[in-house]
Amino acid sequence: MTTQTIPTEEKKGGFFANFKFPSAYTILFVLIALVALLTWIVPAGQYDRQMNEDLGREVPVTGTYQAVEGNPQGVIDVLLAPIDGFYDHNSYEAAAIDVSLFILIIGGFLGLVTKTGAIDAGIERVTARLAGREELMIPILMALFAAGGTVYGMAEESLPFYTLLVPVMMAARFDPLVAAATVLLGAGIGVLGSTINPFATVIAANASGIPFTDGIMLRAIMLVLGYGICVAYVMRYARMVRADQSKSIVYDKYEENKKHFLGNQDGGSLEFTTTRKVILTIFGGSFGVMIYGVSVAGWWMAEISAMFLAATILVGLVARMSEEDFTNSFIDGARDLLGVALIIGIARGIVVVMDRGMITDTILFSAEQMVTGLSSVVFINVMFFLEMLLSFLVPSTSGLAVLTMPIMAPLADFAGVGRELVITAYQSASGLVNLITPTSAVVMGGLAIARVPYVRWVKWVAPLLAILTLFCIACLSIAALI
Repeated sequence: MTTQTIPTEEKKGGFFANFKFPSAYTILFVLIALVALLTWIVPAGQYDRQMNEDLGREVPVTGTYQAVEGNPQGVIDVLLAPIDGFYDHNSYEAAAIDVSLFILIIGGFLGLVTKTGAIDAGIERVTARLAGREELMIPILMALFAAGGTVYGMAEESLPFYTLLVPVMMAARFDPLVAAATVLLGAGIGVLGSTINPFATVIAANASGIPFTDGIMLRAIMLVLGYGICVAYVMRYARMVRADQSKSIVYDKYEENKKHFLGNQDGGSLEFTTTRKVILTIFGGSFGVMIYGVSVAGWWMAEISAMFLAATILVGLVARMSEEDFTNSFIDGARDLLGVALIIGIARGIVVVMDRGMITDTILFSAEQMVTGLSSVVFINVMFFLEMLLSFLVPSTSGLAVLTMPIMAPLADFAGVGRELVITAYQSASGLVNLITPTSAVVMGGLAIARVPYVRWVKWVAPLLAILTLFCIACLSIAALI
């Protein structure tokens, strides 16, 4: 594998022939600067907060908003934001350093497994057995990721699957975007249609004072129908690319990506030895253990990282690698994903500046004022769009629930709307925005791993987002009328 870099837009013809889009690093730094500028314009304010024992967090108290002394963010704050973004615990998300270290360890693990040739040999066997049926991978895998999203809010733990799926999809004559879309849209539609997701539905329901099972039928319907829409969209593009590679939105990087992801497959067929079979078993088993740990045993980044470190050592022993080969392969693999680890901290810096500039609660208070006194259908749709706006600023689903539900849910009582519908509006909006928001480590990190430029991803997924937005509006409006 070659050194990982964050891809940028290159000349591609048409609009791209005259413009070169900035890298993800530059986009995020510009956003940090813009949010810092807002702290000089938007009045500072804050709600009183009280401890919610069920959530184990402090939540804002409705009706207590008050203006406070501002804390405008300057040049030094902007420069510090990406650094503080790695370890800041004052925002509604956990420190990004945990995710970044996880990414580096995953990189080392994948680098070591790739060095053994086990992945390449396995890909050859999979593509040979799926000859003529490669398209089946898309709905099957998207269903699995959607299940993870709706059950436990699959997010950061989906990042390793990008590196796993891109070579498989490319060997099946698709492109890296198909792999990225399979993971990101699969897990994303699961979060949008969360049913028992403890990090979205359960937290939001607790903050709203209702059982999390209220409204579960509507969310299940949205999950199934939304999954069908996403699968159809991805498969349409996948078929087009498979028939004509020049239709790929990353076609200009075809040779570069082929060398990066399939570099070891140019020299002919690889023997699928017993050692490689054992290594692949360890490889697949590690992901199974990770999913079990997150969904059942309460693991998070530290435990998952330790598990993959143990799996790395086990692979090295099975492959009978020398100490030098082992360490070099691990370091090379970690180096491949260093850019991804860095971008996660930069993305988190946006939230750091907004919180320290004391404008988060002011924006929430403005949203509260906007929805007061509206009819049921108008209320729920305005709520939906307000939650979309707030999701850009607070990409964490649990953080957004803790921030907004104690304020927004009680307003539903005056609009004649059930509080469970407010929860559905919140998680639908959050699920949609988290498919594109540059403040999300999952979006920026996943696209970087798959080597899909952010601007091209947004351009490709925009029509789908429009369809899903109309779909959510229709579901929420009908529910408000019933």
